[in-house]
Amino acid sequence: MGFRTALIALVLIAAAARAGAQTPDRSRKWEILDNSFLVEESFNQEAGVVQNIFSWTRQRDGLWDASFTQEWPAPGMAHQFSYTLSFARSGDATAGLGDVLLNYRYQLREETKGGPAISPRLSVILPTGRADDGLGNDVVGLQVNVPASKQFGDIYLHANVGFTWLPDVQRTPHIAGSGIWRVAPMLNLMLEAVVEFDESATLSPGFRRGWNIGDHQIVVGAAVPVTRVNGMVTAAILAYFSYELPFR
Repeated sequence: MGFRTALIALVLIAAAARAGAQTPDRSRKWEILDNSFLVEESFNQEAGVVQNIFSWTRQRDGLWDASFTQEWPAPGMAHQFSYTLSFARSGDATAGLGDVLLNYRYQLREETKGGPAISPRLSVILPTGRADDGLGNDVVGLQVNVPASKQFGDIYLHANVGFTWLPDVQRTPHIAGSGIWRVAPMLNLMLEAVVEFDESATLSPGFRRGWNIGDHQIVVGAAVPVTRVNGMVTAAILAYFSYELPFR
């Protein structure tokens, strides 16, 4: 499966979605935010609301990786704390816990009519995964990411720039971008792209669907990330689940 197959999949999803979707009001507030898969959005958690996020990616050779992230306001929207637990099955068929990320994100700027939302993030990478098993790097590292987000009617655009630093292992800058199309009030089509310099480039078409149940929100989604590394192209399947709820 390559880029052409991924794009065909996106077109089929779009056709199916439009066939049964009600045209959204372009002035209506977006119901699904901060639920992208690969490209970070610039929206911190509201006061009193916690978000639980699970994602799982499986490659054609049977290898997989998964993550669980929990995001908390600290205590309001200006500051957000989260942690990310990663799990994977490595090339030698060993499965286990990977490195853990402790994340702090600051809502530097909220979105306005004239400008995007911006929320820089700083993450500490803890060496909880064993490098010998292909599950970690055995060093404490840092990750910096600066996302920006701006709505244009039924389209939301997101951009990221940052780097990952692992002493004596790697220093990898990255850029990323995505376009989210609101096909219906609670149904979005997505196209995400991530470039890690000297490492890889990924293009990922997908979709997400949400439900508001009282003051709780559930979002599910799927994507087909296609990655090019050292001249080789591989494809995977990504599944996403988010559960957002009040804690007070």
